[in-house]
Amino acid sequence: MRNPTLLAFVFVAPAMSVLLLILGWPLVSAIILSLQDVRSVGSPGAWIGLDNYAKLLADPSLWRATGMSIAWVAANAVLQTTLAMIAALVLSQNFPGVRIARTWIILTWIVPTVVVVIIWRWLFSTSGGMINPLIVQSGLSARPIGFFSTPWMAFATLVFINSWRWFPFVTLMLLAGMTRIPGDLYEAARIDGASAWKRFSRITWPLLKPTLGVLSVVGTLLSFNVFDIIWLMTAGGPAGGTRTLPVLIYETAFKGYRLSEAATMSVIATVLLLTFALLTVRSLDRQEERA
Repeated sequence: MRNPTLLAFVFVAPAMSVLLLILGWPLVSAIILSLQDVRSVGSPGAWIGLDNYAKLLADPSLWRATGMSIAWVAANAVLQTTLAMIAALVLSQNFPGVRIARTWIILTWIVPTVVVVIIWRWLFSTSGGMINPLIVQSGLSARPIGFFSTPWMAFATLVFINSWRWFPFVTLMLLAGMTRIPGDLYEAARIDGASAWKRFSRITWPLLKPTLGVLSVVGTLLSFNVFDIIWLMTAGGPAGGTRTLPVLIYETAFKGYRLSEAATMSVIATVLLLTFALLTVRSLDRQEERA
């Protein structure tokens, strides 16, 4: 075969076909289900067209959950990026045990979610936990703090737990990006008398922007779809203070027995995330063309 483009397509076609089948078929099924009126799994449903979309787009609970998901993504992005940047800068230095530290930092990422939930439930417990006694003994509070007693506290606590679990992944990605930065740039900056902050702001941060751009897309998609930690810790409470869109979709499908409405929410969420990903990727491409 003399046409290299056609040859490349022949080699890639089987893998792409499998990928389209795995990813495309569930999405097509969700779209078909959203056009019906199915109450529970396995039950028949009549075709109702776009009625589910019209109903849900006018439902305030959908927009509240979407807003909560956006706040969740933003809070996790800020905290995870801050923790990961600090950890990456420390682990990029040469000191005794740095290889061991780079290996063990991934530990929190590979721990199963159920184990993470059990550990942090116990640590934050008002009766028998370890964190509240430390807070009281240090004088930061006169009485134990209910970390899951109010919507705001529950939301902030879940953001901390989720960021604690996922920031090692971001750290590894930032470390990989730092390894591509030529060491001669830092050496020249030191000779010129540049401070540590100048080296970070003028060398590290600008050259890490492509990595941070990719992480913004991947991190947003992962954070937006987090369900397990939220459901196991608070089940969307208290008072709906942690009811993100994935939690609302689950409640609608398996507690409210409105499967088609849940599928409609899933399609809407997919469109929102796909739009964000496409816009971000286009923005990154434009930045690379300008550079």
